[in-house]
Amino acid sequence: MRRAIVILLAGAILAACTAEPEDLSLAPEPLGDFRLGHNIAIADNVVLGPFSRELSEQALETELQNAVAKRLRRYDGDGLYHLGIVLGGLVLAQPGIPVVYAPQSVMILDVSVFDNVTQQRLNPEAKRIQVGEGFRNMVPLLGSGLVREADVQLANLSQSAAREIEDWLNENPEWFIAKPERARVPFTISTPAPTVVNMVDEEATN
Repeated sequence: MRRAIVILLAGAILAACTAEPEDLSLAPEPLGDFRLGHNIAIADNVVLGPFSRELSEQALETELQNAVAKRLRRYDGDGLYHLGIVLGGLVLAQPGIPVVYAPQSVMILDVSVFDNVTQQRLNPEAKRIQVGEGFRNMVPLLGSGLVREADVQLANLSQSAAREIEDWLNENPEWFIAKPERARVPFTISTPAPTVVNMVDEEATN
């Protein structure tokens, strides 16, 4: 599986990009009873693509969690759902040669969503998401590595990933059908979180 991630990273550098992000100060359309609970990102086994810059595991996890929280905590349903995100592959592009080699940055992650009440994962298999820095942030001729520091590249990738996660959740509204018989679920730091072993398919981590 690690070899497959490396191949994906190599191919995605030229192709993976997302649309320009919208204004996150605007309230989204409700998504059933969805409200974000625990938002856990894990980067302890991330595969770095060819010539990638490096950032600490903590930096990768924190930036991704912050981007997801900024986007998904706008939803205020009465239910509670937890996200488990495993960062599988990453390229933070280094400087290259303009036109001949204009490196772009890429992120590959596996996502699972859990219902707080049942503690069960709602998606049968972890969702594989692959993103670039986005059309707004692409530098086609110069390359991201020539004009941006690694932390800026990571922020752009994390924002693109958060948008893809939001789109994926909205494609599955049946997971978040409002349940009038349930009282609003409170969320505190002591709310049970999904265990790491259940966040992603075992074969996806090997």
